[in-house]
Amino acid sequence: MTRYIKSPKDVTAGIVLILLAALFAWLATDLPLGRAVRMGPGYFPMILCGLLAFLGLIVVISGLGVASEGGEEAGFGSVSWRGLFFVTLAVVVFGLGIRTLGIGPSMGLAVFLSSLASAKFNLVRSLMMSAIMVAFSWAVFIKGLGLPLPMLGPWLGGY
Repeated sequence: MTRYIKSPKDVTAGIVLILLAALFAWLATDLPLGRAVRMGPGYFPMILCGLLAFLGLIVVISGLGVASEGGEEAGFGSVSWRGLFFVTLAVVVFGLGIRTLGIGPSMGLAVFLSSLASAKFNLVRSLMMSAIMVAFSWAVFIKGLGLPLPMLGPWLGGY
């Protein structure tokens, strides 16, 4: 029997991305868009929603097609609980730590914790990636954009 969905995982993930983009676009409809020259507060979220929906469409299209009989199995497989746990923990630690620890330690912890999600975890590589991301976030957000984010928060002696 011929199947027209080559990868159910891709189709499902693409549909979820499109639905999330539609939800966030609907939530941002109260914000004025403005124009490209003079952007309003809703301009950037709408651009991101459009990009997310476009990427979701690409993922859906990549999952469609005629699957061969000896090809990929139609099931979803198992859930990577380790990955789900550590990526969620990284986001929570960053969100809770940004005000108390500052952007440097929060970013470093978040990147390190998310690297623990990989089955190919390497301590040296994870520490290097954390240091690079801390330096990058300092350069972009504090120096480049001039955002008033403390590098070290009050718990670590910052302001």
